[in-house]
Amino acid sequence: MRISFAALDLPDSGALAVLVPEAPEPKAGVLARLDSATEGALGRALGGSRFKGKKGQLLELLAPRGLAVERLVLVGVGKADKAGALEFEAAGGSLAAHLNTAGATEATLLVELEGAALAPAEQAAHAAYGALLRAYRFDRYRTKEAAEKKPSLKKLTLGVERHAAAKKAFAPLEKIAGGVFVSRDLVSEPANVLYPESFVERARVLEKLGVGVEVLGEKEMRKRGMGALLGVGQGSERDSQLLVMTWKGAGKGKSEFPVAFVGKGVCFDTGGISIKPAAGMEDMKWDMGGAGVVVGLMHALAARKAKVNVVAVCGLVENMPDGKAQRPGDVVTSMSGQTIEIINTDAEGRLVLADALWYVQEEFKPGTIVDLATLTGAIMIALGKTTSGLFSNDDELSAALTEAGKAVGEPVWRMPLGEEYDRMIDSDIADMKNTGQRWGGSITAAQFLQRFVKEGVKWAHLDIAGVTWSDKDAATVPKGATAFGVRLLDRFVAERLEK
Repeated sequence: MRISFAALDLPDSGALAVLVPEAPEPKAGVLARLDSATEGALGRALGGSRFKGKKGQLLELLAPRGLAVERLVLVGVGKADKAGALEFEAAGGSLAAHLNTAGATEATLLVELEGAALAPAEQAAHAAYGALLRAYRFDRYRTKEAAEKKPSLKKLTLGVERHAAAKKAFAPLEKIAGGVFVSRDLVSEPANVLYPESFVERARVLEKLGVGVEVLGEKEMRKRGMGALLGVGQGSERDSQLLVMTWKGAGKGKSEFPVAFVGKGVCFDTGGISIKPAAGMEDMKWDMGGAGVVVGLMHALAARKAKVNVVAVCGLVENMPDGKAQRPGDVVTSMSGQTIEIINTDAEGRLVLADALWYVQEEFKPGTIVDLATLTGAIMIALGKTTSGLFSNDDELSAALTEAGKAVGEPVWRMPLGEEYDRMIDSDIADMKNTGQRWGGSITAAQFLQRFVKEGVKWAHLDIAGVTWSDKDAATVPKGATAFGVRLLDRFVAERLEK
Protein backbone atom coordinates (compact mmCIF):
# COMPACT_ATOMS: atom_id res chain seq x y z
CA MET A 1 0.00 0.00 0.00
CA ARG A 2 1.41 3.38 -1.05
CA ILE A 3 0.93 6.27 1.33
CA SER A 4 1.12 9.93 0.32
CA PHE A 5 0.16 13.32 1.71
CA ALA A 6 -1.70 16.09 -0.08
CA ALA A 7 -3.70 19.28 0.44
CA LEU A 8 -6.99 19.17 2.31
CA ASP A 9 -9.25 18.80 -0.73
CA LEU A 10 -12.14 16.53 -1.63
CA PRO A 11 -11.06 13.73 -4.01
CA ASP A 12 -12.81 13.06 -7.30
CA SER A 13 -12.45 9.25 -7.17
CA GLY A 14 -11.98 6.31 -4.86
CA ALA A 15 -13.13 6.31 -1.26
CA LEU A 16 -13.31 9.33 1.02
CA ALA A 17 -12.80 9.04 4.78
CA VAL A 18 -12.90 11.63 7.55
CA LEU A 19 -11.62 11.47 11.13
CA VAL A 20 -14.31 12.60 13.55
CA PRO A 21 -14.47 13.03 17.34
CA GLU A 22 -16.97 11.56 19.72
CA ALA A 23 -20.43 13.20 19.37
CA PRO A 24 -19.63 14.65 15.91
CA GLU A 25 -21.42 17.83 14.85
CA PRO A 26 -22.65 17.54 11.23
CA LYS A 27 -23.09 21.30 10.97
CA ALA A 28 -19.45 22.15 11.70
CA GLY A 29 -16.16 21.93 9.83
CA VAL A 30 -15.63 19.40 7.08
CA LEU A 31 -18.75 17.46 8.10
CA ALA A 32 -20.87 20.54 7.35
CA ARG A 33 -19.29 20.74 3.91
CA LEU A 34 -19.97 17.07 3.26
CA ASP A 35 -23.50 17.27 4.64
CA SER A 36 -24.23 20.12 2.27
CA ALA A 37 -22.67 18.32 -0.69
CA THR A 38 -24.77 15.23 0.00
CA GLU A 39 -27.95 17.31 0.44
CA GLY A 40 -28.26 16.34 4.09
CA ALA A 41 -27.67 12.62 3.59
CA LEU A 42 -24.70 12.60 5.95
CA GLY A 43 -26.69 14.26 8.73
CA ARG A 44 -29.55 11.83 8.26
CA ALA A 45 -27.14 8.87 8.39
CA LEU A 46 -25.64 10.16 11.62
CA GLY A 47 -29.06 10.67 13.13
CA GLY A 48 -30.31 7.25 12.11
CA SER A 49 -27.30 5.19 13.18
CA ARG A 50 -25.58 4.15 16.39
CA PHE A 51 -22.37 5.80 15.27
CA LYS A 52 -21.14 8.17 18.00
CA GLY A 53 -17.58 8.76 16.88
CA LYS A 54 -16.15 6.50 19.58
CA LYS A 55 -12.74 4.95 19.07
CA GLY A 56 -12.95 2.14 16.54
CA GLN A 57 -16.44 3.04 15.24
CA LEU A 58 -17.05 3.41 11.50
CA LEU A 59 -20.01 4.77 9.52
CA GLU A 60 -20.14 4.19 5.77
CA LEU A 61 -22.29 5.72 3.03
CA LEU A 62 -22.07 4.01 -0.36
CA ALA A 63 -22.19 6.08 -3.56
CA PRO A 64 -23.08 9.26 -1.65
CA ARG A 65 -25.15 11.76 -3.65
CA GLY A 66 -23.30 14.94 -4.58
CA LEU A 67 -19.80 13.47 -4.18
CA ALA A 68 -17.63 11.96 -6.91
CA VAL A 69 -16.47 9.11 -4.67
CA GLU A 70 -17.60 5.50 -4.34
CA ARG A 71 -18.03 5.63 -0.58
CA LEU A 72 -17.81 8.00 2.37
CA VAL A 73 -16.50 6.64 5.67
CA LEU A 74 -16.53 8.40 9.02
CA VAL A 75 -13.84 7.10 11.40
CA GLY A 76 -14.25 7.71 15.13
CA VAL A 77 -11.25 8.64 17.28
CA GLY A 78 -13.06 9.12 20.59
CA LYS A 79 -12.96 12.26 22.73
CA ALA A 80 -10.95 14.89 20.87
CA ASP A 81 -9.10 16.23 23.92
CA LYS A 82 -7.93 12.71 24.80
CA ALA A 83 -6.95 11.70 21.27
CA GLY A 84 -3.21 11.11 21.09
CA ALA A 85 -0.91 9.13 18.83
CA LEU A 86 -2.41 5.74 19.68
CA GLU A 87 -5.97 6.91 18.96
CA PHE A 88 -5.01 8.21 15.51
CA GLU A 89 -3.03 5.04 14.78
CA ALA A 90 -6.04 2.94 15.76
CA ALA A 91 -8.28 5.03 13.51
CA GLY A 92 -5.93 4.60 10.56
CA GLY A 93 -5.65 0.88 11.20
CA SER A 94 -9.41 0.40 11.48
CA LEU A 95 -9.96 2.29 8.23
CA ALA A 96 -7.32 0.27 6.35
CA ALA A 97 -8.81 -3.02 7.58
CA HIS A 98 -12.30 -1.96 6.52
CA LEU A 99 -11.33 -0.71 3.07
CA ASN A 100 -9.17 -3.75 2.36
CA THR A 101 -12.16 -6.06 2.85
CA ALA A 102 -14.66 -3.71 1.21
CA GLY A 103 -12.93 -3.76 -2.17
CA ALA A 104 -11.70 -0.16 -2.25
CA THR A 105 -8.46 0.29 -4.20
CA GLU A 106 -7.68 3.92 -3.37
CA ALA A 107 -8.79 6.24 -0.61
CA THR A 108 -8.32 9.74 0.76
CA LEU A 109 -8.46 10.40 4.49
CA LEU A 110 -9.14 14.01 5.48
CA VAL A 111 -7.50 15.07 8.74
CA GLU A 112 -8.32 18.29 10.60
CA LEU A 113 -9.57 17.26 14.02
CA GLU A 114 -9.77 20.27 16.32
CA GLY A 115 -9.05 20.18 20.04
CA ALA A 116 -6.79 17.11 19.91
CA ALA A 117 -3.47 16.75 21.72
CA LEU A 118 -1.70 16.46 18.36
CA ALA A 119 -1.52 19.03 15.57
CA PRO A 120 -3.21 17.98 12.31
CA ALA A 121 0.14 17.13 10.67
CA GLU A 122 0.95 14.73 13.52
CA GLN A 123 -2.59 13.37 13.42
CA ALA A 124 -2.15 12.52 9.74
CA ALA A 125 1.29 10.97 10.26
CA HIS A 126 0.05 8.66 13.01
CA ALA A 127 -3.13 7.75 11.13
CA ALA A 128 -0.96 6.77 8.16
CA TYR A 129 1.35 4.79 10.47
CA GLY A 130 -1.60 2.88 11.91
CA ALA A 131 -2.95 2.12 8.45
CA LEU A 132 0.45 0.86 7.32
CA LEU A 133 0.89 -1.38 10.37
CA ARG A 134 -2.57 -2.92 9.95
CA ALA A 135 -2.17 -3.46 6.20
CA TYR A 136 0.63 -5.98 6.79
CA ARG A 137 -0.12 -9.47 5.55
CA PHE A 138 1.98 -12.63 5.46
CA ASP A 139 0.74 -14.42 2.35
CA ARG A 140 3.93 -15.88 0.90
CA TYR A 141 2.52 -19.41 0.79
CA ARG A 142 -1.03 -18.69 -0.44
CA THR A 143 -1.23 -19.87 -4.04
CA LYS A 144 -4.96 -20.29 -4.69
CA GLU A 145 -6.59 -17.47 -2.78
CA ALA A 146 -9.65 -16.01 -4.47
CA ALA A 147 -9.21 -12.44 -5.68
CA GLU A 148 -12.12 -11.16 -3.58
CA LYS A 149 -10.36 -12.39 -0.42
CA LYS A 150 -7.15 -10.50 -1.10
CA PRO A 151 -6.56 -7.01 0.33
CA SER A 152 -7.72 -4.43 -2.19
CA LEU A 153 -6.35 -1.08 -0.97
CA LYS A 154 -3.36 0.02 -3.05
CA LYS A 155 -3.12 3.73 -2.28
CA LEU A 156 -3.98 5.88 0.75
CA THR A 157 -3.69 9.67 0.59
CA LEU A 158 -3.79 11.76 3.74
CA GLY A 159 -5.40 15.16 3.13
CA VAL A 160 -4.10 17.67 5.65
CA GLU A 161 -3.40 21.40 5.65
CA ARG A 162 0.35 21.17 6.38
CA HIS A 163 0.95 18.09 4.25
CA ALA A 164 4.72 18.65 3.94
CA ALA A 165 5.01 18.63 7.75
CA ALA A 166 2.87 15.49 7.92
CA LYS A 167 5.10 13.75 5.40
CA LYS A 168 8.18 14.67 7.43
CA ALA A 169 6.58 13.39 10.65
CA PHE A 170 5.63 10.13 8.94
CA ALA A 171 9.13 9.39 7.59
CA PRO A 172 10.65 7.92 10.80
CA LEU A 173 7.42 6.09 11.60
CA GLU A 174 7.57 4.41 8.21
CA LYS A 175 11.10 3.24 9.00
CA ILE A 176 9.95 1.77 12.30
CA ALA A 177 7.11 0.00 10.49
CA GLY A 178 9.73 -1.55 8.23
CA GLY A 179 11.39 -3.05 11.31
CA VAL A 180 8.02 -4.31 12.56
CA PHE A 181 7.46 -6.06 9.24
CA VAL A 182 10.90 -7.67 9.33
CA SER A 183 10.05 -9.11 12.74
CA ARG A 184 6.58 -10.26 11.69
CA ASP A 185 8.01 -11.96 8.62
CA LEU A 186 10.62 -13.85 10.63
CA VAL A 187 8.15 -15.00 13.28
CA SER A 188 5.61 -16.09 10.64
CA GLU A 189 7.98 -18.32 8.67
CA PRO A 190 7.68 -22.10 9.10
CA ALA A 191 10.58 -23.92 10.71
CA ASN A 192 11.48 -25.84 7.55
CA VAL A 193 12.23 -22.45 5.96
CA LEU A 194 13.60 -20.55 8.95
CA TYR A 195 16.28 -22.33 10.96
CA PRO A 196 19.51 -21.01 12.52
CA GLU A 197 21.54 -20.72 9.32
CA SER A 198 18.72 -19.27 7.19
CA PHE A 199 17.82 -16.89 10.02
CA VAL A 200 21.37 -15.55 9.83
CA GLU A 201 21.08 -15.05 6.08
CA ARG A 202 17.87 -13.06 6.58
CA ALA A 203 19.66 -10.87 9.12
CA ARG A 204 22.53 -10.18 6.72
CA VAL A 205 20.16 -7.96 4.75
CA LEU A 206 20.72 -5.41 7.53
CA GLU A 207 24.27 -4.91 6.27
CA LYS A 208 22.80 -2.80 3.46
CA LEU A 209 21.57 -0.39 6.15
CA GLY A 210 24.98 -0.17 7.79
CA VAL A 211 24.53 -2.82 10.49
CA GLY A 212 27.59 -4.91 11.23
CA VAL A 213 26.82 -8.64 11.20
CA GLU A 214 29.06 -11.33 12.68
CA VAL A 215 28.24 -15.01 13.16
CA LEU A 216 29.75 -17.56 15.50
CA GLY A 217 29.30 -21.18 14.49
CA GLU A 218 29.46 -24.20 16.75
CA LYS A 219 33.25 -24.46 16.53
CA GLU A 220 33.72 -20.86 17.70
CA MET A 221 31.11 -21.24 20.45
CA ARG A 222 32.71 -24.43 21.67
CA LYS A 223 36.04 -22.63 21.99
CA ARG A 224 34.34 -20.05 24.19
CA GLY A 225 32.82 -22.72 26.40
CA MET A 226 29.18 -22.04 25.49
CA GLY A 227 27.97 -25.42 26.68
CA ALA A 228 24.54 -24.21 27.77
CA LEU A 229 23.54 -22.95 24.31
CA LEU A 230 25.20 -25.81 22.44
CA GLY A 231 23.53 -28.38 24.66
CA VAL A 232 20.10 -27.23 23.51
CA GLY A 233 20.90 -27.67 19.83
CA GLN A 234 22.91 -30.88 19.95
CA GLY A 235 19.90 -33.02 19.05
CA SER A 236 19.25 -31.16 15.80
CA GLU A 237 20.70 -31.70 12.34
CA ARG A 238 20.87 -27.90 12.05
CA ASP A 239 23.96 -26.25 13.49
CA SER A 240 23.40 -23.67 16.20
CA GLN A 241 24.50 -20.09 15.54
CA LEU A 242 25.24 -16.95 17.54
CA LEU A 243 24.23 -13.85 15.58
CA VAL A 244 25.93 -10.59 16.58
CA MET A 245 24.77 -7.25 15.16
CA THR A 246 26.20 -3.79 15.77
CA TRP A 247 24.85 -0.35 14.87
CA LYS A 248 27.19 2.60 15.36
CA GLY A 249 25.03 5.68 14.97
CA ALA A 250 26.55 7.82 17.73
CA GLY A 251 29.30 9.26 15.54
CA LYS A 252 32.91 8.58 14.71
CA GLY A 253 35.27 7.79 17.51
CA LYS A 254 32.63 6.39 19.83
CA SER A 255 33.32 2.69 20.13
CA GLU A 256 31.46 1.88 23.35
CA PHE A 257 28.04 0.24 23.35
CA PRO A 258 25.89 1.59 26.19
CA VAL A 259 23.04 -0.84 25.54
CA ALA A 260 22.71 -4.42 24.35
CA PHE A 261 19.66 -6.35 23.25
CA VAL A 262 19.62 -10.13 23.47
CA GLY A 263 17.04 -12.40 21.83
CA LYS A 264 16.07 -16.02 22.30
CA GLY A 265 16.06 -17.68 18.89
CA VAL A 266 14.76 -21.23 19.26
CA CYS A 267 13.69 -21.67 15.65
CA PHE A 268 11.64 -24.71 16.59
CA ASP A 269 11.01 -26.15 20.02
CA THR A 270 9.80 -29.72 20.33
CA GLY A 271 10.72 -29.68 24.00
CA GLY A 272 13.58 -32.07 23.26
CA ILE A 273 13.58 -35.33 25.24
CA SER A 274 10.98 -33.71 27.54
CA ILE A 275 8.82 -33.56 24.43
CA LYS A 276 5.77 -31.32 24.25
CA PRO A 277 2.25 -32.63 23.57
CA ALA A 278 1.35 -32.78 19.87
CA ALA A 279 -1.59 -30.38 20.19
CA GLY A 280 -0.41 -26.88 19.39
CA MET A 281 3.21 -27.83 18.79
CA GLU A 282 3.05 -26.10 15.40
CA ASP A 283 3.04 -22.82 17.31
CA MET A 284 6.60 -23.49 18.38
CA LYS A 285 7.85 -22.14 15.07
CA TRP A 286 7.62 -18.75 16.78
CA ASP A 287 9.73 -19.69 19.78
CA MET A 288 12.34 -17.50 18.12
CA GLY A 289 10.13 -14.44 18.69
CA GLY A 290 12.68 -12.68 20.90
CA ALA A 291 15.35 -12.93 18.21
CA GLY A 292 12.84 -11.81 15.60
CA VAL A 293 12.11 -8.68 17.61
CA VAL A 294 15.81 -7.94 18.06
CA VAL A 295 16.46 -8.14 14.31
CA GLY A 296 13.39 -5.97 13.60
CA LEU A 297 14.59 -3.43 16.16
CA MET A 298 18.04 -3.24 14.60
CA HIS A 299 16.40 -2.71 11.21
CA ALA A 300 14.28 0.14 12.59
CA LEU A 301 17.21 1.85 14.34
CA ALA A 302 19.47 1.63 11.29
CA ALA A 303 16.75 2.65 8.85
CA ARG A 304 15.95 5.83 10.77
CA LYS A 305 19.66 6.46 11.49
CA ALA A 306 19.30 6.40 15.27
CA LYS A 307 22.08 8.40 16.96
CA VAL A 308 23.20 5.68 19.33
CA ASN A 309 25.55 2.72 19.44
CA VAL A 310 23.73 -0.59 19.94
CA VAL A 311 24.85 -4.20 20.01
CA ALA A 312 22.43 -7.10 19.64
CA VAL A 313 22.96 -10.82 20.08
CA CYS A 314 20.64 -13.69 19.13
CA GLY A 315 21.21 -17.28 20.19
CA LEU A 316 19.82 -19.44 17.37
CA VAL A 317 19.10 -23.15 17.89
CA GLU A 318 16.62 -25.94 17.24
CA ASN A 319 15.50 -28.05 20.21
CA MET A 320 15.02 -31.52 18.75
CA PRO A 321 14.98 -35.07 20.21
CA ASP A 322 17.34 -37.66 18.80
CA GLY A 323 20.13 -39.93 20.00
CA LYS A 324 22.44 -36.97 20.53
CA ALA A 325 19.92 -34.76 22.38
CA GLN A 326 20.67 -33.72 25.94
CA ARG A 327 18.76 -35.55 28.64
CA PRO A 328 17.15 -34.65 31.95
CA GLY A 329 19.86 -35.15 34.55
CA ASP A 330 22.71 -33.98 32.31
CA VAL A 331 25.04 -31.26 33.60
CA VAL A 332 26.36 -28.61 31.21
CA THR A 333 28.93 -25.87 31.73
CA SER A 334 28.03 -22.37 30.59
CA MET A 335 30.40 -19.78 29.14
CA SER A 336 30.44 -18.10 32.58
CA GLY A 337 31.87 -21.29 34.09
CA GLN A 338 28.72 -21.94 36.10
CA THR A 339 27.33 -25.45 35.84
CA ILE A 340 23.68 -26.27 35.19
CA GLU A 341 21.78 -29.45 35.95
CA ILE A 342 19.17 -30.10 33.25
CA ILE A 343 15.89 -31.02 34.91
CA ASN A 344 13.62 -30.42 31.91
CA THR A 345 14.90 -30.10 28.35
CA ASP A 346 11.85 -27.99 27.50
CA ALA A 347 13.27 -25.23 29.70
CA GLU A 348 15.78 -24.55 26.95
CA GLY A 349 15.41 -20.84 26.19
CA ARG A 350 17.10 -19.78 29.42
CA LEU A 351 20.09 -21.95 28.54
CA VAL A 352 20.43 -20.21 25.19
CA LEU A 353 20.12 -16.79 26.80
CA ALA A 354 22.60 -17.62 29.56
CA ASP A 355 25.50 -17.92 27.14
CA ALA A 356 24.29 -15.10 24.90
CA LEU A 357 24.07 -12.76 27.91
CA TRP A 358 27.54 -13.69 29.10
CA TYR A 359 29.04 -13.35 25.64
CA VAL A 360 27.72 -9.84 25.07
CA GLN A 361 29.05 -8.71 28.46
CA GLU A 362 32.48 -10.23 27.89
CA GLU A 363 32.88 -8.88 24.36
CA PHE A 364 31.13 -5.48 24.50
CA LYS A 365 30.75 -4.51 28.18
CA PRO A 366 27.38 -2.72 27.86
CA GLY A 367 26.03 -0.80 30.83
CA THR A 368 22.46 -1.91 30.12
CA ILE A 369 21.04 -5.15 28.72
CA VAL A 370 17.46 -5.92 27.70
CA ASP A 371 16.67 -9.49 26.70
CA LEU A 372 13.49 -10.73 25.06
CA ALA A 373 12.21 -14.28 24.99
CA THR A 374 9.09 -16.36 24.53
CA LEU A 375 10.29 -17.95 27.73
CA THR A 376 7.43 -19.36 29.82
CA GLY A 377 3.81 -20.39 29.57
CA ALA A 378 3.54 -19.29 33.18
CA ILE A 379 3.67 -15.62 32.16
CA MET A 380 0.45 -16.14 30.19
CA ILE A 381 -1.23 -17.56 33.28
CA ALA A 382 -0.20 -14.43 35.17
CA LEU A 383 -0.76 -11.71 32.55
CA GLY A 384 -2.81 -13.20 29.73
CA LYS A 385 -2.00 -12.46 26.10
CA THR A 386 -1.98 -8.66 26.09
CA THR A 387 0.86 -7.75 28.44
CA SER A 388 4.53 -8.75 28.61
CA GLY A 389 6.18 -9.69 31.86
CA LEU A 390 9.03 -7.40 32.89
CA PHE A 391 11.77 -8.47 35.30
CA SER A 392 14.63 -6.17 36.20
CA ASN A 393 17.37 -5.39 38.68
CA ASP A 394 16.97 -1.63 38.19
CA ASP A 395 13.99 0.60 39.02
CA GLU A 396 14.89 3.35 36.57
CA LEU A 397 15.26 0.94 33.68
CA SER A 398 11.94 -0.70 34.56
CA ALA A 399 10.19 2.67 34.67
CA ALA A 400 11.67 3.66 31.29
CA LEU A 401 10.53 0.44 29.62
CA THR A 402 7.08 0.69 31.18
CA GLU A 403 6.71 4.28 29.98
CA ALA A 404 7.85 3.37 26.47
CA GLY A 405 5.39 0.48 26.36
CA LYS A 406 2.49 2.73 27.32
CA ALA A 407 3.45 5.27 24.66
CA VAL A 408 3.34 2.77 21.81
CA GLY A 409 0.58 0.47 23.04
CA GLU A 410 2.84 -2.45 24.02
CA PRO A 411 2.23 -2.76 27.77
CA VAL A 412 4.57 -4.45 30.21
CA TRP A 413 4.04 -5.31 33.87
CA ARG A 414 6.88 -5.60 36.35
CA MET A 415 7.09 -8.92 38.15
CA PRO A 416 9.01 -9.68 41.37
CA LEU A 417 12.48 -11.10 41.86
CA GLY A 418 13.94 -12.22 45.19
CA GLU A 419 16.14 -14.59 47.14
CA GLU A 420 13.26 -16.93 47.99
CA TYR A 421 12.67 -17.50 44.28
CA ASP A 422 16.37 -17.78 43.55
CA ARG A 423 16.78 -20.62 46.05
CA MET A 424 14.24 -22.63 44.05
CA ILE A 425 16.81 -23.20 41.30
CA ASP A 426 19.65 -24.35 43.54
CA SER A 427 20.88 -27.79 42.51
CA ASP A 428 22.16 -30.64 44.69
CA ILE A 429 24.92 -31.53 42.23
CA ALA A 430 25.63 -28.36 40.19
CA ASP A 431 25.63 -24.59 40.62
CA MET A 432 21.97 -24.44 39.58
CA LYS A 433 19.20 -26.35 37.85
CA ASN A 434 17.29 -25.09 34.85
CA THR A 435 13.81 -25.25 36.40
CA GLY A 436 12.35 -24.57 39.80
CA GLN A 437 9.11 -25.73 41.31
CA ARG A 438 5.71 -25.63 39.62
CA TRP A 439 4.77 -22.28 41.13
CA GLY A 440 6.24 -18.99 39.96
CA GLY A 441 7.66 -20.49 36.79
CA SER A 442 8.23 -17.21 34.97
CA ILE A 443 9.94 -15.77 38.05
CA THR A 444 12.34 -18.65 38.56
CA ALA A 445 13.19 -18.48 34.85
CA ALA A 446 14.09 -14.81 35.29
CA GLN A 447 16.10 -15.63 38.42
CA PHE A 448 18.06 -18.12 36.32
CA LEU A 449 18.90 -15.40 33.78
CA GLN A 450 19.91 -12.96 36.50
CA ARG A 451 22.67 -15.35 37.57
CA PHE A 452 24.35 -14.54 34.24
CA VAL A 453 24.21 -10.75 34.65
CA LYS A 454 27.42 -9.23 35.98
CA GLU A 455 27.57 -6.95 38.97
CA GLY A 456 26.80 -3.33 38.08
CA VAL A 457 25.05 -4.08 34.78
CA LYS A 458 21.49 -2.81 34.50
CA TRP A 459 19.33 -5.63 33.17
CA ALA A 460 15.74 -6.19 32.13
CA HIS A 461 14.07 -9.33 30.86
CA LEU A 462 10.88 -9.23 28.82
CA ASP A 463 8.95 -12.51 28.76
CA ILE A 464 6.94 -12.10 25.56
CA ALA A 465 5.46 -15.61 25.36
CA GLY A 466 1.89 -14.31 25.55
CA VAL A 467 2.22 -11.38 23.17
CA THR A 468 4.35 -12.63 20.28
CA TRP A 469 1.42 -14.15 18.38
CA SER A 470 -2.17 -12.91 18.30
CA ASP A 471 -5.18 -15.13 17.68
CA LYS A 472 -7.33 -12.18 16.59
CA ASP A 473 -7.05 -8.85 14.79
CA ALA A 474 -6.34 -5.63 16.68
CA ALA A 475 -6.46 -2.06 15.40
CA THR A 476 -2.86 -1.94 14.17
CA VAL A 477 -1.90 -5.62 14.50
CA PRO A 478 -3.50 -8.20 12.20
CA LYS A 479 -3.93 -11.75 13.43
CA GLY A 480 -0.59 -13.57 13.57
CA ALA A 481 2.90 -12.35 14.43
CA THR A 482 2.77 -9.09 16.39
CA ALA A 483 6.42 -7.91 16.54
CA PHE A 484 5.66 -6.86 20.12
CA GLY A 485 8.78 -5.15 21.42
CA VAL A 486 10.08 -3.49 18.26
CA ARG A 487 8.15 -0.26 18.77
CA LEU A 488 8.61 -0.39 22.54
CA LEU A 489 12.39 -0.69 22.38
CA ASP A 490 12.73 1.79 19.54
CA ARG A 491 10.86 4.29 21.73
CA PHE A 492 13.06 3.40 24.70
CA VAL A 493 16.21 4.06 22.65
CA ALA A 494 14.85 7.32 21.24
CA GLU A 495 13.74 8.68 24.62
CA ARG A 496 16.57 7.47 26.84
CA LEU A 497 19.70 6.93 24.79
CA GLU A 498 19.80 9.11 21.71
CA LYS A 499 21.51 12.47 21.97
